[in-house]
Parts: sequence; structure tokens; C-alpha cells
Amino acid sequence: MQHIETDYLVIGSGASGMAFADTLVQESDAHITLVDRHAKPGGHWNDAYPFVTLHQPSAFYGVNSMALGTNRIDTVGANKGMYELASGPEISGYYDKVMNQTLLPSGRVNYFPTSNYLGDDDNGIHTFESILAGEKTQVTVRKKLVDANFYSPTVPSTHTPKFKVAEGVKLVAPNALTQLWQTKNIENRPAKFCIIGAGKTAMDAGIWLLNHGATPDSISWVMPRDSWLVNRTTTQPGEAFFADSIGGQAKQMDCFSKATSIEDLFLRLEACDQMLRIYPEHMPSMFHYATVSKGEVALLQRIQNVIRLGHVKALEPANMVLDKGIVAMGTGTLYIDCTASAVEPRDMPPIFSGNKIVLQLVRAPLPTFSAALIAFVEAHYPDETLQNKLCGNVPFPHSLADYPRTVAANMTNQMVWGQDKALRAWMRDSRLDGFAKLMTSIDPADTDKIAIMTKFRAAAAAAMANMPKLLAAST
Repeated sequence: MQHIETDYLVIGSGASGMAFADTLVQESDAHITLVDRHAKPGGHWNDAYPFVTLHQPSAFYGVNSMALGTNRIDTVGANKGMYELASGPEISGYYDKVMNQTLLPSGRVNYFPTSNYLGDDDNGIHTFESILAGEKTQVTVRKKLVDANFYSPTVPSTHTPKFKVAEGVKLVAPNALTQLWQTKNIENRPAKFCIIGAGKTAMDAGIWLLNHGATPDSISWVMPRDSWLVNRTTTQPGEAFFADSIGGQAKQMDCFSKATSIEDLFLRLEACDQMLRIYPEHMPSMFHYATVSKGEVALLQRIQNVIRLGHVKALEPANMVLDKGIVAMGTGTLYIDCTASAVEPRDMPPIFSGNKIVLQLVRAPLPTFSAALIAFVEAHYPDETLQNKLCGNVPFPHSLADYPRTVAANMTNQMVWGQDKALRAWMRDSRLDGFAKLMTSIDPADTDKIAIMTKFRAAAAAAMANMPKLLAAST
């Protein structure tokens, strides 16, 4: 059995694992070993449907040392006028480039793809196994094991639906939609499409169908819960969008400072154009940070056959059985399974614990920034108590009531970081932060931007003062 040694054994070469390894290479002289089941770096992006894109700009996604995209402003499509959104294939190629042009050439990174991590023994020796050859490798870890899979999302192509599917019913993952051209007999073309699920994957599937010739009347959409959505205009980096992004944050804080309930909070956020919803006549009960443009909302509003009868329990040859009823669908329906959950609810362990690091969010909803910051803290702050103070867990919201807790945790971390000079400097220069440099490099003569920052600081203080009331209202 082969035996190797390393400082850090990182389990997972997805977005978080790559961001952590990249920053640790830049900020230390540590040796890192990455182990992953996939044949290429990039984690779930290798399994994603071909038409997937980032929710938010490419400008602050990926690893710190290498730009993703060209900071292009889109001139066509539903994202027109905003920063480019990298596609799934683009992201997959990007991570391959990061691995082969940055990490491996450093001479301090080993990479073992198509390998399963098997755990460690009583002596602290870790083992992984080659999926193809079956050969096992033992690893002595000099410093820490890094779990980069804690927040790994499930994706449709590797997801098993929780409902029953009768023989002969056509259920596919969104990945199969781009292969419909392979249908040999035109009579096998789907007569109808039914999207199952209400999250961003379902929205992507609906937009793809509409953009590729499906009529709105041919599409049904099973939506157990409507969702509040982030207006993508508020996520744009760059000075031209200062009023939308930083000004938008000021508006958000103002809403938090004045809200009297969770429903009131989201309605205020909608009123000042920070939150969107697809169907205004329905009150959303879900928020998972899905981010869209108004153009995408307008497209999705063309789908009017929305089925709000709870979750699907079974797909029968001619009917769909849901929690609250049965809907006749016909035998020519192609069902599209979009029910995989991006982030499953789970308890959050400390990020730093002895000889183990569990990568989690320290700023929602940014996993790559979070992983890079954790790596910076690991490289420069040896005290575990201080490490966990600087890297407080931020819960991902699974209900509307969770959102104030997430924002409060974000704000608490931001205040702690602001008191540390070295961390402030790193964040200001980090491409993954997106907004730190924008907020700290304002020309003193730019009175408009200074006024926005003044409003933001005052509103943030008022929001923190009102947060206990909102948290109490959410229990």
C-alpha cells in the first residue's frame, strides 16, 4: 500500500475545496493533498445540466488567484446590462485550468481524482482508494483534515426522487433536455412538459424550455412553495453599479431596521426592489438566495399552469398524485425532476476543531469567499479560539424566518473582521469579496457615494438594534 505525507488533506475538489487550497497555497508554504470522486476538479459542476449558469456575477466566483470570465457586461438576453454569468461548461474548464496552471505547478499540491476517501484509523492514518484500480493509499496528515464536502449540493443528475414513478412514465433530469434532438421518431416528441420543483433549477428549466421553442401552454409547473428571489441588479460589482449594490445594501438594512414581522420585512424588501417574486398574487414562503433578473421573471410569468397542491407523491401513467390532490396529466407528458436540494438542513459543527476543518459559510450565500477566508485565517491565526471567532458559522436559510438569523450572523462576522487590520487588507484585495474594494476606495470628492455609505452605516446600526425583535418574531 502506498503511503504519503501532507500538511492538509482536503476531501473534495469542488468550489469550496479549490478556493481553500488556492488561498492556502498563496498564503503559506503548506503542502496540500486533494482527494475527490470526480475525474476532474469542480465538484458538482461536473454533473450539472448543460445550460446551468451562475446566479451571480462571475467576477466574484471561483478562486482568489485567477479571474473567472472577463468582467464583460452582457448585451443580449435576460441578463442584459449586467455582469456576465459563467456557464457550467465554462466553470468546469476554469477549475481544470486552476488545478493544472496554478495548484499543481506550485509543487506543493497533490491531486487524486476518481478516488474515495475511506476515513482514518485509531492511529490517525487516513486512507483513500482509487475507484478505477482499487488501490489504497495511506496518508499521514501533519496538520489538518479539511472536509470540503459539508455543504456540497445535490444535483438532478445524481439525485433520486422521493416520489414513486410508474413504469412507462417519462421522468428525466434537466440534463436530458438538451438531448431531445436525438429522438428518432417525431411521434415520440413530448406533447407536454411538467417541471417538478420550485427552486432555481426549476426556474432554469422553465427558461430553457421557453427559449427553445416550447409554448407556455405546453408547460406545467409543480410549485409546492413560491419563493422570494434576490434581484440580480443588487449583486453587481463595479463603480457603475454602486447605487444598485451598495445603495441596495443600505436599503436592505433600512428594511431590517423598520420591519415589524417576517412578512413585513420581505414586503419592504420587495417595495424597494431588493426582492422579486414570479407571481405577485401569491405570497412566497421560501427563500434560498436564488438570484434572478427581472427579464427572467418576465419569462417565467408566461407559464400560467402552476400546480400548487404540495409535493408530488407519485407519477402514474395518466395522473400526478400530490399531497393535496390528483391532477390528470395525460400519457404524453415529459416530467422534469428539479427536486434536488442545493443545501440540505443540517447541524453546524465548529469550523475549526482540533486537527479538522469543516468548510462552511462565513458569509452567505458565498461559499468560495467563505472557504478562501477560512484558509487565510488558518494560515495566519494559530489560536483555535480566535479562528472560530473570526469564522463564525452563518446558517443557510431554509425558511423565511431563518433569513434574519443569516443576516445577523453575516453582520456579526463583518464587524469582527473590521476590527482586524490584516484581515481587512486581505478582504479589500480579494476578488472573491466583490464589494470591499468598492466600499473602501471612494473618492472623497464623490459626495453621492459618500452619502450612500453614510446611509448604509446608519441603517446597519439601526438594523442590528431591531434584529432581536425580528428574531423573536421568527420563533
